[in-house]
Amino acid sequence: MTGSADSPAFRLAYVPGVTPSKWVRIWNERLPHIPLTLTQTPAAEICGALRGGEADAGFVRLPVDGDDLSAIPLYEETTVVVIPKDHLFAAADEVTVADLAEEVALHPLDDTLGWEQPPGLPARERPATTADAVELVAAGIGVLIVPQSLARLHHRRDLTYRTITDVPTSRVALSWPQEATTDLVEDLIGIVRGRTVNSTRGRRTEPEPKAKRPDKTATRRQQPAGGKGGGRGAGRSAGKPSAKNPRRGSGGPKGGKPRRRP
Repeated sequence: MTGSADSPAFRLAYVPGVTPSKWVRIWNERLPHIPLTLTQTPAAEICGALRGGEADAGFVRLPVDGDDLSAIPLYEETTVVVIPKDHLFAAADEVTVADLAEEVALHPLDDTLGWEQPPGLPARERPATTADAVELVAAGIGVLIVPQSLARLHHRRDLTYRTITDVPTSRVALSWPQEATTDLVEDLIGIVRGRTVNSTRGRRTEPEPKAKRPDKTATRRQQPAGGKGGGRGAGRSAGKPSAKNPRRGSGGPKGGKPRRRP
């Protein structure tokens, strides 16, 4: 299936925290004639955007719901707990689930780790978004457990984060509708999988070099310097002496003996 001629740009969605700049750079190098439009889409909405045709492909967090979306896992993210800088955990390199037992754990509605209830004590209400939960952490209401990229995305000077050793991790994947596996989707798959532009499993997107024209001067038959008849001696200067006629070209008569002076 080929890309649509009515949609020259390729639409790529991505969830918050994912940084697609590396793949975008390679895309622009390989397919400079196909613009790439980027849209940050909430994790809870990105699968619907793919199904609804709002994006051609997207970087999502696994699992994707339903069998109609293909997905290629790319990498796993460390899970961290976001805390105030003066929190007791800030003195440690990492924490465990047991360490969180007495902490109020905020569980936003857009949580991406897929658990029913994070470790620790449940808060009275669930914040609407991760950004709202970060504000509550800064206010000292509780702690927040998120993938590391989201902790970096919502960085504040008064907050820090520490790795949690025994909780689920977040997996990032490239996803697209199975029925819309276009040539451009195949190009993106090749990019995220690290294939070279000449890989036999990917499409070649660079134009083939034009064949060089033959050098006409190399094939053109050389004409004799003396005109017709390129025989032996052709091109010899008319005035140049020869062994048989040493005086030829000196202005005297052709052949015979030289004249005597009176």
